[in-house]
Amino acid sequence: MTQRWRDWFAQAEHDLEQAVASARDDRHDWACFAAHQAAEKALKALHLTQGREVWGHVVSRLLKALPNPPPPELVDRARILDGYYVPARYPNGHVDGPAFEHFGSLHSSQAVDHAREIIRFVRGAMADDRGGAGGA
Repeated sequence: MTQRWRDWFAQAEHDLEQAVASARDDRHDWACFAAHQAAEKALKALHLTQGREVWGHVVSRLLKALPNPPPPELVDRARILDGYYVPARYPNGHVDGPAFEHFGSLHSSQAVDHAREIIRFVRGAMADDRGGAGGA
C-alpha cells in the first residue's frame, strides 16, 4: 500500500479552505459539501497512517472504524456532515427546489466548524501515531 496520507491530508486542508471560501461567497451548499469532503479525506489520511486503506464516504463510519474509539461528540459532528453529502449537491435530495435554496449561513458555519474539529482530531491522532511528528 502506498503511503499517500500526506496527499490525503493536504487535500483535506484544501477542501476546508474551499468550504470557508464558499461560505464567504454565500454558496452555502458547496460550503457544506466541501466541509464533508475535508473531514472524509482527513480521516482517510489517518487510516493510511495506521496502515489501513478505507473506502466509502460516510464520515461517521470512518471515525468509528478507527481502532481507538473517537469521542462521541465527534461522531455526532460527523453525522451532521454526512447529512450534507447528497442533499447539498442534488435537487432530488429535497422535496422541491434546487439544492442551493435549502442551505444558509447557519448550515455552512456549522459544517465548517465540524470539519475543523475533525481535522484537529486527526492532526492530533497522526501526531500520536507518528511519535509526535505527524500531520502535514
